[in-house]
Amino acid sequence: QVQLMESGGGSVQAGGSLRLSCATSGISITNSCLAWFRHAPGKEREAVATIYSLGGSTSYADSVKGRFTISQDSDKRAVYLQMTSLKPEDTAMYYCAADVGFCHVMISWTKYNTWGQGTQVTVSS
Repeated sequence: QVQLMESGGGSVQAGGSLRLSCATSGISITNSCLAWFRHAPGKEREAVATIYSLGGSTSYADSVKGRFTISQDSDKRAVYLQMTSLKPEDTAMYYCAADVGFCHVMISWTKYNTWGQGTQVTVSS
């Protein structure tokens, strides 16, 4: 059974940085897609970044390119989201999600069958 647990959220001023972590268990280390989504009140759930375990290919939403970086532990049991130059519009609940196979931010959230409980990120101006 795949399980995900996020941590690292918090409150920060605009321009600051945060690092989110997602501890995983039960996933395939050779054929897993791990993604970070965010969901702000009144907005649709948005894919922020994805990483595919086979080869480590990544994708990013245009809104975070150049500011956020997704990465995995060498043993592929954890995934991280380093967020820099944070903006108030980055405020949201951030979720880690997992699925089997290739992934990309353009793929709908409905593809993902396992989700963490979320961690709140609040950016003040």
